[in-house]
Amino acid sequence: MSFSTSTPALLRAPATARDFRNDIWLAGALLLGAILSAALGSTAGVYGGGSPALGWALLYSAGLTVPLALRRRHPEIVACTVAVVFFIGVSARIPELYVGNIALFIAFYTVGAWVDDRRRALYVRAAIIVGMFVWLMVTTFQSAIAPDDEGLSRDGLFSPFVAFMLIQFLVNVAFFGGAYYMGDHAYAAAIARTVLEERTRELELERELTAAQAVALDRVRIARELHDVVAHHVSAMGVQAGAARAVLERDPDAARTAMLGVEASARSALDELRHLLETLRTPGGGDGDSASTVHLSGLADLVAHANANGLPTQLTVVGEPSEPPEIVQVNTYRIAQEALTNARRHGGADARAEVRLRYEAGALELEVASTGRVGAAMRPGLGIVGMRERAAASGGTLEAGPHPRGGFLVRARMPLAAAVAS
Repeated sequence: MSFSTSTPALLRAPATARDFRNDIWLAGALLLGAILSAALGSTAGVYGGGSPALGWALLYSAGLTVPLALRRRHPEIVACTVAVVFFIGVSARIPELYVGNIALFIAFYTVGAWVDDRRRALYVRAAIIVGMFVWLMVTTFQSAIAPDDEGLSRDGLFSPFVAFMLIQFLVNVAFFGGAYYMGDHAYAAAIARTVLEERTRELELERELTAAQAVALDRVRIARELHDVVAHHVSAMGVQAGAARAVLERDPDAARTAMLGVEASARSALDELRHLLETLRTPGGGDGDSASTVHLSGLADLVAHANANGLPTQLTVVGEPSEPPEIVQVNTYRIAQEALTNARRHGGADARAEVRLRYEAGALELEVASTGRVGAAMRPGLGIVGMRERAAASGGTLEAGPHPRGGFLVRARMPLAAAVAS
């Protein structure tokens, strides 16, 4: 039996309209039962000829049961009302012996099961219990000093009268103790059910949020891949097409060579797009950037491609090459690719670039330094955003901005340990 007097932070779920309707039906059923019990008790002469008239029994039955229709709306008031009516009716020898006990039990139980203020619930039930035992002691004392010789014998230390009174006390202890325990147990079960429902709602919201975040991350990753593939190859195709147009009249062979470059760039772009689409369509295959075909071993080809498309570029590798995680290789390659694309697009006709790949103890550093104009490249576009996202996805950092000696500098530093999905 719990005697906690602290008000819980979480309240039980309120009663529903169906609960209120059930209370009305319960009160009606108990009212009919009390009337029938009182009528039969009067006919059977439960208290002999000293019982009040049947009209008082009907009023007593209504006072016991009708308040139960509001037991979940005003449990404390209903419990006190039913207890007072019960004590008065029994003291007045109303010939109803059964439904009154049921009504008092239900009212007492409801206080423990439905009052959220546990301190008030304790006080109300304690007052009823104290009142009941005081009333029981008074009636016992009155019976013990009654001058008549009717009833149970009082002779001896443990007379039949004493035994009967002890039974009355024990029955009432079990009656109110059981109602007290069951009320507290019902309230605790309701709180546990409310906590479970709230936790279920939170988990459902979290699941929906996680699903939405996963979709958003996939959209960002796809947009980043498409930007890197399309921007790089389309930029190269634009440079090659412009060169072909410029020499088309005076040097058809050079124009033909440039158009072949356009064709090669288009084929490369289609191959990478096809691989990306196949990865997305394969169940379980879209596991981030590691599904790409590009690696650090392709940096030399990337630099050669930049040289062939009008951006003189030099590759320098510093340190002892190692085998970083695949996602680090992919992101490093894409950062270098995007930096060279920006240098070719924004650096002007005289732009040059230098790619430095530095292997350090536990880290990989990439620097792409370019000369030429920097005004357009300094604007934070999708390319720089994508490079920062790739560096973060590998657990690293990225710096992008004007170089102190002129031009533009992109520096990415990523650990060689397992990458962090972002």
